[in-house]
Amino acid sequence: MSSLTLTPAAAKRVAWIAEKQAKPAVLRLSVEGGGCSGFQYKFDLSEGAENDDLVSETDGVTLVVDPISLDLVSGSVVDFVESLGGAAFRVENPNAAAGCGCGSSFGI
Repeated sequence: MSSLTLTPAAAKRVAWIAEKQAKPAVLRLSVEGGGCSGFQYKFDLSEGAENDDLVSETDGVTLVVDPISLDLVSGSVVDFVESLGGAAFRVENPNAAAGCGCGSSFGI
């Protein structure tokens, strides 16, 4: 069984963004080709889950991932990190063999 986890900090941020945009608190994580290491993460608010999505819920916020992206991010933890460099969603991906300084790109 594939798993994906949204941390409480990330759930809180998604809920805040969704409320500001008057949308459901559903975060879609997908993977696209590109970025400095071969693949890059993409985050969007979604209206809901598709039939074949993996769905994970934390504190009333839903994280959804399509099956193709799930192959690349299975077992990952999605966090929201605030630092001097700014605030961003960060994926801790155990499948990534390489990453980059920006934290939004990875290689397998």
